[in-house]
Amino acid sequence: MTPVLVTGGSGYLGTQLIAALLKSGRSVRTTVRSTARGPELRAAVRRGGADDSGLEIVAADLMTDDGWPAAVAGCDEIHHVASPIPIAQPDDPDELIVPARDGALRVLRAARDASARRVVLTSSFAAVGYSRKPGAEYTEDDWTDPDTPGLAPYPRSKAIAERAAWDLMNGAGGDTELVVLNPTGIFGPTLTTELRSSTQLIKMMLDGTMSVAPRQRFGIVDVRDVADLHLRAMAEPTAAGKRYLAVADGPTLSFLEIAGILRRRLGPLAALAPTQEAPGEDPPRPIIHNERAVTELGWRPGPAETTVVETAESLWELGLL
Repeated sequence: MTPVLVTGGSGYLGTQLIAALLKSGRSVRTTVRSTARGPELRAAVRRGGADDSGLEIVAADLMTDDGWPAAVAGCDEIHHVASPIPIAQPDDPDELIVPARDGALRVLRAARDASARRVVLTSSFAAVGYSRKPGAEYTEDDWTDPDTPGLAPYPRSKAIAERAAWDLMNGAGGDTELVVLNPTGIFGPTLTTELRSSTQLIKMMLDGTMSVAPRQRFGIVDVRDVADLHLRAMAEPTAAGKRYLAVADGPTLSFLEIAGILRRRLGPLAALAPTQEAPGEDPPRPIIHNERAVTELGWRPGPAETTVVETAESLWELGLL
């Protein structure tokens, strides 16, 4: 059986996806910007309960063509996970837009040139629901308009990158299929000791850095469920050419509600979690539909509350609090 390629394997989602693939019996090749990160990546995968002997680590950067032909060689299945996600928005939007767009196109061209069967690309709900819509109810038919006034660089980058990916693959003329996943805020246990955006937010709640909760409402999905959805999207023949929203069942949450979950479930560990919300008008509470993934792919996401609690517990277990 040919190896599966996972781009950005050292990341929050990448390590969980690699662990899931290895545990399913697949051999995995993964890209990192520097192979010096190899030992740390292998340790993370082992934390996920996987045997890393089936893992090959190669160097490839989203900002250069070097290494990508070798990375995709012999891989029929490619999971493109790598993309920049900041804790704070940069002053120059191109710091996010260029690597997100050009990196996706670089991977897709390499996949097409190597006649890969399918690419499953991690996009984001940011490419779906960051333009105002009456009722704030979203499905895979919705798109964020990158020209929305005041749109932050991150959602703009995700919308531009995903549009570019579809434009390339719909006009490529090759046989490589594209499937796109659009997860909401990804939380859940971390296998890495390097904190990423969502785990940083939970840490900030627990250590008191976030003393007042931002006034925002959003969907949550478990990182392990996104990894599972990647596997399902790769395996299902009818998924070709489709987008899939990934969000836990139930209502979307606010930062203050997440803080309340942490206080209720973790007691003294969450004593510093915020109890106040920033002043201002309540934003709409979005309704985000996951029926396509559930009905077409048999996906069964776990509850958001469990995900929030297990995010915090993993930080504690890894000594990151």
